[in-house]
Amino acid sequence: MNSTRFNQIIDEVYEKYHQENKKVVYLTFLLKEEFINKCKTDLDFSQKWGLKIEERELSLEERHQISLSRIGHNGIVDRDNITWHETYNKTGIPTKIITITHNNETIESYER
Repeated sequence: MNSTRFNQIIDEVYEKYHQENKKVVYLTFLLKEEFINKCKTDLDFSQKWGLKIEERELSLEERHQISLSRIGHNGIVDRDNITWHETYNKTGIPTKIITITHNNETIESYER
């Protein structure tokens, strides 16, 4: 995961959007967060700017693997044990993965 590159791609595409739409006098610009949300929810808009953004919740098993990779152990999680989610939330284990694709480059980022 390269969060620096993740942010660079978002910034580059948003700047391109902003520059191209400067030419339209009556256009109200989307704020960066609005632009990102529109790329997530509007396929035509996303395709126009060449930026695909997908989000999904991590499973308990995925969160467990992230936790184990941080402490260097292997183990099995009881899926029905809600206390695992509570523990992971308290220790900062991500709950969501965001994947962006632009110009055949795919970057993943985790979010709490």
